[in-house]
Formats: sequence, structure tokens, C-alpha cells
Amino acid sequence: MMTVYGFFAAAVFIIFYLAAALRVLNEYERGVIFRLGRVISAKGPGLIILIPFVDKMVRVSTRTVAMDVDPQDVITRDNVSVKVNAVLYFRVISPTEAIIEVEDYIYAISQLSQTTLRSVCGGAELDELLGEREKTNTQLQAIIDEQTNPWGIKVSAVELKHIDLPDDMQRAMARQAEAERERRAKVINAEGEYQASNRLADAAAIIQKHPAALQLRYLQTMREVAAENNSTTIFPFPMDLFGPLLRRFERAEDS
Repeated sequence: MMTVYGFFAAAVFIIFYLAAALRVLNEYERGVIFRLGRVISAKGPGLIILIPFVDKMVRVSTRTVAMDVDPQDVITRDNVSVKVNAVLYFRVISPTEAIIEVEDYIYAISQLSQTTLRSVCGGAELDELLGEREKTNTQLQAIIDEQTNPWGIKVSAVELKHIDLPDDMQRAMARQAEAERERRAKVINAEGEYQASNRLADAAAIIQKHPAALQLRYLQTMREVAAENNSTTIFPFPMDLFGPLLRRFERAEDS
């Protein structure tokens, strides 16, 4: 009878021991092992065997994390108040450093990204934030990655999401854009007039060298007018016919 109880007690002890000693880590997880308060190593993935009541394991995910940076009120270098938010992409490359170098690396990265976002955007002008986002993104990524590197964390990218402008600034920018479009329209119109005047000057020079071309132009105009089904009749008269009459009138006035 005692043998049966002993076997049952041993089985229960083994089950509890295995439940306390065995851990299974997924492919994207690593386990930082503490033995009596000292870091042993980071193990995983797969089956991990711990010493019960001696070892303690902290799970760390090595997948890329997308973190929203809360909107920040920023005053740009040219004194424009804007609200900016961003998204941060990072991953843990050294689980041991991520656990022992900083208390809560996710919270620390969140606070660091907010202060860096305010600092970088506050040192740039509004036109730079709107027109050179890639430059701002690169600068943010370099600064945050440099400060998180001792924590065993790699920041792969930082992207600005929204830049909210005050209503009066939006209206001013709309007026500026409209004025710019009107300026371009006037420049294009003036350029067209200039090119047309050059073509007309060339055509006049050709007609002056070949007077018969003017008669052909008269005939072409009459054909175009006749095609419109109206009652207008045009009779072209060469200016050469009026030349002798004009000269006679001039001599009569001189006499």
C-alpha cells in the first residue's frame, strides 16, 4: 500500500517539476534566463528547461513593432504652431540588453520618440516639414536609433503621418497656391502670345517676298467663310490696283 502511495506521490512531484521546469518559446521569442538574480543567457526558440525556484525567465519578442507616436504640439523655426504625429518601427536585436539596460523598453522608446519628434520638428521650418519629409524621417530615425542602440534595439524607420495646420494657415496656403496657379497661367498665356507673334512675323516676311501668297490666303479665307453657310460675300482686291490712284492723289495734293 505504501508503495502505491509513494509511486503516486513521485508521479505528482515529477508532473509539478516538469510544469515548473519546461518552457516552450515560439520562433519569434527569446527567453532571458536569470539564475538567482544573475543573467545566464538568452535562450530559444524551442523547448527550454529551467531549474524550479532557482531560474526565472523573461520572454522577449524579436518581431518588428509598429508604434504610434502621440501627436505633439510643435512650434516650427518660423513660428508656426502645428501638431505632428508619426509611426516608429523597431525590433529587439539583443534580448539581454533590452531587459537589463532599461526598465521598460517600450515605454522608454515611446517617450524618447515624442521628445525627439518635438525637437527635430521645432528646429525645421514649415516648408521643410511639408516638402522634405524624407529628410525629416531620416533625421528622426538616426537620432532615435543612436540612443536606443545601447538597449539592444534597432530602429528601422520613422515616418511622419500627419501635420495638422491651423485654419488660418490653411487658408493662407490656399490663397498662395491659387496666386501661384494664376501666375503660371499668365506666364503660359504670355509665352503663347510671344510665340504667336514670332510666327506672324515670319509669315509676314514670307508674304512680303512672295506677293502671290497673299492672294492664296484670300482664297483660303473665302473658302472657310463659304463653309459656314452664311450670306457674307468677300471680294479681295489686290493693293497693287490702288497704288496708281494713291500716287495720283498725292501728286494732285502737292500741286
